[in-house]
Amino acid sequence: MGVFDIGNVCVKTMGREAGQRCVIVEVIDNNYALIDGPNVRRRRCNFNHLVPTKDKIDIKKGDSLKSIESAIKKAKLTDEFEKKIVPKLQL
Repeated sequence: MGVFDIGNVCVKTMGREAGQRCVIVEVIDNNYALIDGPNVRRRRCNFNHLVPTKDKIDIKKGDSLKSIESAIKKAKLTDEFEKKIVPKLQL
């Protein structure tokens, strides 16, 4: 049971979807995971571009977006997934 397991909710830190929450659908290897979510397209993502949260949903490896969305509703995390996280700049 590591930090990046199937069903863990993470926040993307890089790319056009930065600040959006996503779910790890599959761990590809030591550096990459397959992620998906309501505001994030299903794609391969580097672990360095993800920040894990304390939340976890109950899904199986390779689940579809519909089953992920229903698991998010079941875990009562829909409000969290609608918010975009804006990083604070340190000057």
